[in-house]
Amino acid sequence: MPKLTAYTDGACSGNPGPGGWGALLIARDGDKVLKTRELCGGAADTTNNRMELLAAITALETLERDTAVTIITDSVYVKDGITKWIHGWKARGWKTAAKKPVKNEDLWRRLDAANARHNVTWEWVKGHAGHPENEKADELARAGMEPYKP
Repeated sequence: MPKLTAYTDGACSGNPGPGGWGALLIARDGDKVLKTRELCGGAADTTNNRMELLAAITALETLERDTAVTIITDSVYVKDGITKWIHGWKARGWKTAAKKPVKNEDLWRRLDAANARHNVTWEWVKGHAGHPENEKADELARAGMEPYKP
């Protein structure tokens, strides 16, 4: 059975500022790559965290049917948010433990819905550390940002 992995990344020039997101989806059968798909996009005035979230959201929303997928992100914010913090946020009506509104609630809700549709394993990888697929996701994120840079 093929294994699907999505490498996701976000980038921002200034924070906030123009930003981009990128996702590299790879279907493998053992060591053999069956198919790859590259996705990217951006926004004129955004934050790095929003772009990190949009990369993961888009990777999951792009999948046409319920799928087992591993998302590999270099964002602790995304990984810990979806695997740990979100349960408390939802229980508190989308408030943090400090009773403040959750930042990027709109995107967390989208990620939560997309995550629920699939069997997702979340993994973290150190960014800018020479991991080829993470570097490609970063390249895609920078390409997604390009049209929005002044």
